[in-house]
Amino acid sequence: MKQDVRRCVTAGWVAAATLLAATGVQAQLRFDRGQNVAPVFEGWEKNPDGTFTMQFGYLNRNYEEIPDVPVGPNNMFEPGPADRGQPSRFYPRRQQFVFKVQVPADWGEKVLIWTVTANGRTDRAVGSLWPSWQIDDGVIKANRGMGIDGAPSDNQMPSIAVAGGTTLTVTRPNALTLTAVVGDDGIPGPKAPDKNVDDDTDLAAARLAAARARAARIQSPTNQAIVDARVARETGLALTWTHYHGPGAVTFDPMKAAVEGGRGGEVTTTVSFSEAGTHVLRGYADDSIHTTHIDVTVTVR
Repeated sequence: MKQDVRRCVTAGWVAAATLLAATGVQAQLRFDRGQNVAPVFEGWEKNPDGTFTMQFGYLNRNYEEIPDVPVGPNNMFEPGPADRGQPSRFYPRRQQFVFKVQVPADWGEKVLIWTVTANGRTDRAVGSLWPSWQIDDGVIKANRGMGIDGAPSDNQMPSIAVAGGTTLTVTRPNALTLTAVVGDDGIPGPKAPDKNVDDDTDLAAARLAAARARAARIQSPTNQAIVDARVARETGLALTWTHYHGPGAVTFDPMKAAVEGGRGGEVTTTVSFSEAGTHVLRGYADDSIHTTHIDVTVTVR
């Protein structure tokens, strides 16, 4: 536990310094639009095969604007391929652990740089395998707001699939219906029981009602955490959809949903598009610590 706390504190101080540098002297002012997007290196994990996974997020300093920065000269990685799976749609405020980049076992002391230019300002995140940047489940749990008491060692990744496949077509103004099938091992599970609830049936109903109420309060993309662990914490499992690539605005109904029972089920979402084109929708299954994503490519005519 002490090691987890030290890691959390170290990661927290480094992240805080990064964000302070990104926000500058105007940090206390609220801007709805016109501000920059600062990419953030969250840390790295070592994989069983000897390779490493770097995790990235970002800070969109706007409270309302969702900049669209296509992958290319203004949204790129170096060295190597410019496209490393990063988003091109940037939701407001701080979004953590958005995507992962795997690097080889012999990466050594090299750095991986993510550069984003938005609203006339260029910002960079520098990923490295420095020991101070190593993260584990406990660090992720703490940074997602779920406490600093470590994470269950036997927790498995949640699963997600989409009925009908991941390549779809729709014609405006028709909406698209997505049915996601999500599952989990039940760990870490729902939050501690409410002492005011008498039996298991009432408890499950109370948890689901609380999760739905929380999700309803944070459906708007202007809220800070799009993939919000607190929704998953009520029942143990939740689903969030995001607009990852593509033009215009995309509306999800619902954008976030808790899964009844916390171990698995289906969640149906209606998706509306403001513009034709090729869109990538990313769905996250969330057990309040880990997330597993799936990408759905939609051709909108």
